[in-house]
Amino acid sequence: MQIMIFGQIDLILLLASLMVASTPILLAALGELVVEKAGVLNLGVEGMMITGAVVGFAVGVNTQSPAVGFLAAALAGALLSLLFGLITQYLKSNQVATGLALTLFGLGLSSLLGKPYEGVKAATLGKMHLPFLSDIPVLGPILFRHDPMVYLSILAVVAVWAFLTYTRPGLILRAVGENHEAAHALGYKVVRVRLLAILFGGAMAGLGGAYVSLVRVPQWTEGMTAGAGWIALAIVVFASWRPLRVLIGAYLFGGVSVLQLNLQAAGVAIPVEYLSSSPYLVTILVLVIISLRGQHGAPGSLGRIFHASS
Repeated sequence: MQIMIFGQIDLILLLASLMVASTPILLAALGELVVEKAGVLNLGVEGMMITGAVVGFAVGVNTQSPAVGFLAAALAGALLSLLFGLITQYLKSNQVATGLALTLFGLGLSSLLGKPYEGVKAATLGKMHLPFLSDIPVLGPILFRHDPMVYLSILAVVAVWAFLTYTRPGLILRAVGENHEAAHALGYKVVRVRLLAILFGGAMAGLGGAYVSLVRVPQWTEGMTAGAGWIALAIVVFASWRPLRVLIGAYLFGGVSVLQLNLQAAGVAIPVEYLSSSPYLVTILVLVIISLRGQHGAPGSLGRIFHASS
């Protein structure tokens, strides 16, 4: 069954592609949300994503196992984030400057590591066939014919929401992010909590990058994350630091990316440059609107350096 829009674009295929395109952004944004909930601003998401992309691809190619590639990518992202965590939490470095440096380091490292893998094809994840559900007209192809990472990303949203809302460690993490001095006075280990959150954020960014190189475009190309890490950062603000809104935001921005590619393929009479820049223009527009409306909800200690009083 086909539903056509603009004469040449299959709406069902477009919506199915939207879920795939949104998954790397969703994974990275969800990780960054947890980091920022702990009061840390890590602008190195793009660097961790591209590092995860190249490490996941390299390991996936050499082991012929995408699953092992994803695990390696998560580890690579976590290790890179650990570097950020040690510098900002123990050496008290400025978080913004350190995050930007992390992105530059990740881009350079990925370029170096990826040289031998240019033009190489990798094994990719197969799509899951869910009995009965995948055969439902219209909804089946859109929702129930995807690879496991698509569904894991959605489950991760629910898990993070439940963790932050209903568990004691989640409440401690939120307390540290809202007022690290009060949390310290109550006996909570602020630096330890933040380091764990940073590691989680790095692992999720690494998974997001690996999804790009192992599933969405199963090959290595330098700079292939193409600003997805920056969009993930914007989505956290767009979502007002709420996990379920991150899911909506990721799918909206992923939809813009997919739509512009389909419009280019359909030959719509809009200059390619405008279409290619549309996801980033939408990102800027949304952030401007949120800023003007004054709706933030950012954690109280976000970006502030913690100095233990005792």
